Amino acid sequence: MKILLDTSVLVAAIIEAHPAHDLALSWLQRVKNTEAAGVVASHSIAELYAILTTLPIHPKISPKVAKQLIEQDIFSVCEIVALSDEDYKAVITHLAETGLSGGVTYDALIVYAALKAGVDNVVTLNEKDFRRIYPELSEKIMSP
Repeated sequence: MKILLDTSVLVAAIIEAHPAHDLALSWLQRVKNTEAAGVVASHSIAELYAILTTLPIHPKISPKVAKQLIEQDIFSVCEIVALSDEDYKAVITHLAETGLSGGVTYDALIVYAALKAGVDNVVTLNEKDFRRIYPELSEKIMSP
């Protein structure tokens, strides 16, 4: 099975105090144990770094620690899927044609990376938004 782990799941898996930590961590562990092939959108790497380094937790996660966490939990075990110029055009066209705007744009990039990678499932804590972007993929979108 090939799964895309959304930024929301990555944050929950890494941060022990997150309410969905145990559920999200189990998905990351499946990838680490090679029970599933993990995919992460390149956009999620930047988003994850930004979130980890600004979380209102104590002690704060330093930029160096955030980098180490990303290297150990993402780069070492997941395929990173980057989008091309044409992919961005396709996402913007899709959003414009469906009348979607605002922050959902970033979720659309992640879902498009999942399409590009040919994943079996997209694991996210934002099922509702992801399904709104690509309703035809509803059966592939799941929460941890």
